Amino acid sequence: MTKDANFKKVVRRHAEETGQRYTASLGELEGMGSRMEHQPEGDRLLVHLRDRFGIDATTATKLSVHKTYVFRIDRNDGSPWIARAFPPARPRTRVEGDAAILRFLERHGYPAERLAADVSDLDGSAVLVTRFVDGGPLPDGAAKFAMMGDLLGRLHALPADHSVSRPGGASGEDPRHEGAPRQDLLAALALLDAVDTKVPAAERQQFERLRGQVRSADDGAGLPEALLHGNLLHAPEHAVLSAEGPVAINWKAAGRGPRLADFAYLIWGTGAWSPRRPDEQCIDAAVSAYRRHIEPTDEELDRLADVMYIRTLYLVCFGYRRAINDGVTFDEWGFIEPPDYYTSTAAATRAAFQKRVSTD
Repeated sequence: MTKDANFKKVVRRHAEETGQRYTASLGELEGMGSRMEHQPEGDRLLVHLRDRFGIDATTATKLSVHKTYVFRIDRNDGSPWIARAFPPARPRTRVEGDAAILRFLERHGYPAERLAADVSDLDGSAVLVTRFVDGGPLPDGAAKFAMMGDLLGRLHALPADHSVSRPGGASGEDPRHEGAPRQDLLAALALLDAVDTKVPAAERQQFERLRGQVRSADDGAGLPEALLHGNLLHAPEHAVLSAEGPVAINWKAAGRGPRLADFAYLIWGTGAWSPRRPDEQCIDAAVSAYRRHIEPTDEELDRLADVMYIRTLYLVCFGYRRAINDGVTFDEWGFIEPPDYYTSTAAATRAAFQKRVSTD
């Protein structure tokens, strides 16, 4: 069987498992890179902002090697802005949704970045501009997780509102897979299937095991919902410490979804780096802060370990595709290993909630 025939087989399987037509499945797998990669020109962006909003913008500085469409805009006539010229594959309606969420958060006094102007268009990209938040990284250790837990608890406790009812919670690096946390799993499956025919024979068994984990993962469906941030773990990329306190930024993944997905990712991060074991001090800090606003249900706590896998499986699959395409050894299995880290961290979290209950 030829390589092309093997890939067609993979496309057909992907179509069947995701409920798509063959042509849609083919487009999803083949067009992945072009949907996610976008590097707008800073000078073009400056001209656009000057013309569109009448500001005296001087420099556009890229802020991340990963998010190449995010710029700090310095001005002669005011404080800096942040401009995000999203990939053209990301629909303007989603960017307008980002703006609606930021307006909602401002109405409720939630500590988030604020809109600077309306959404605009540049060379097929929707551009979102916010006011630059002057701040630094959150402190390390338990203090960080207390701040993050409080930010999440306050967010999840906000009232439901039709203006911010879009599905959210998935990472959404592929514009085709924005929405509820289940989209992270569908994106992960696509990431694997896009490189299926390139997997070395020696890695096939491990690859199929990973693929099976993705297909069987708990997507959080049926659990209590709230407005999610979608990525509130890594600082300073998603939260900074300003003079007024912690501020959440980068709301592209935000929307309504199972609140446990947000909290589970945060809890996973409490001890996700060496040494790989539950950090009870960080867990207690996150639980204490979150519980001031939200009391999880028994079902949420029962499913915590499984829901922790949603984002981490996505991260492994994202890294695996990159390693295969770059021809290098994949060494990021630590996101999902060892399995007992998940069960023991979930158990420590349940104990922390129970301890708070018994002392209240």
